[in-house]
Amino acid sequence: MIVVTGEALIDLVPQGTGALATLRPALGGGPYNTAVALGRLGSPTAFCSRTSRDVFGEALLDGLRHSGVDVSAVQRGTEPTTLAVATLDHAGSAAYVFYVEGTADRFFTAPAELPTGTRALSFGTCSLVLEPGATAYEELLRTAAAQGVFTTLDPNIRTIIIDDPAAYRARFRSWLPSVTLLKLSEDDARWLGGTPQEWLAEGPAAVVVTRGGDGLTVFTRDGEEYSVPGEKVEVVDTIGAGDTVNAALLHGLAQRDALSAPALAALGRDGWTRLLRFAARAAAITCSRAGAEPPHASEVGQV
Repeated sequence: MIVVTGEALIDLVPQGTGALATLRPALGGGPYNTAVALGRLGSPTAFCSRTSRDVFGEALLDGLRHSGVDVSAVQRGTEPTTLAVATLDHAGSAAYVFYVEGTADRFFTAPAELPTGTRALSFGTCSLVLEPGATAYEELLRTAAAQGVFTTLDPNIRTIIIDDPAAYRARFRSWLPSVTLLKLSEDDARWLGGTPQEWLAEGPAAVVVTRGGDGLTVFTRDGEEYSVPGEKVEVVDTIGAGDTVNAALLHGLAQRDALSAPALAALGRDGWTRLLRFAARAAAITCSRAGAEPPHASEVGQV
C-alpha cells in the first residue's frame, strides 16, 4: 500500500481568454493528483487527508474511489474546500491563486496509525505550508521515517502562500533527514537555493529533478547522475504533470520491490533509466490532456 498525504482541492481552470473567462471546476491538488495517478496505474493506494463535507469534498472523494483509491483514512470537516484559480500561459504552464482561509485541509491531525500494509508515504505541496495542518503532516513524516517507512517529498513550491521564504527554506532542510526520495522541479530547486548534492548529504537516498519538456535527471547518494529526455507531445497544459511523475516513480519502484534506500542504491544506470523513461512517458500523456488527467496502466505500458 502506498499512502499519499496532503491537500485535495478544486482547480478553477479558465476556458478561453480574458479576465472574465469562464472558470471550469476540476478535481485537483498535488497530493490528490498523485493518489489518482497511482490508482490508475494499478498500485494499491490510500489517501490520508482532511476534506470538506461540501459538494466539492464529496466530488473529490468520488474521484478517488473511481480511481481505486482507499479513502478510509480521510478525515472530514464542515469547513469549505480549498480553491485554486489557475492561469495558463502560452505554453500551457499554470500559475495559481489560492483561496485557503479556514479550509478543511488546514485542520488535518496526524493519525495514530497508518493504513495496514503501508510501504511508502508521499508528502508535498500546500499541505506542508499552511498551519496548523502543516505541523501535523510534518509530524507524520518524521514518525513514519522513524518507523522505517519509505518516504517521498515533492515540495511543489507555491510562493504565493509562503509568507516567510527563509523560514520555509530552513524547514525544508529540516525535513530531509526523514525523506528517502526527493523529487522537485528545476524551478523549485532554483527557488530553494540548494543543490542535489547538498540535499543528498542531509538524508535522501536519491533526488529526481524534473526539467519540463527536457526530461528528468536523478542524482544518487553514491555520486551517480542519470538523465532521460522528455517525451514529445502536443501540450494542452502541464497541470498534474509533476504529480504524475511522483506517482510513476512510486509505482515503478513498488513494481521492482525497491521501496527502500538500499534498493534505490542498487538500481544502477539501467534501473534508473527505465524508471525515469516510464515517468516521462506518463507525464507526457497528462500534458496532452486538459487538466490533471493522468494515464491508466493500459496507456503507459510497462515500467
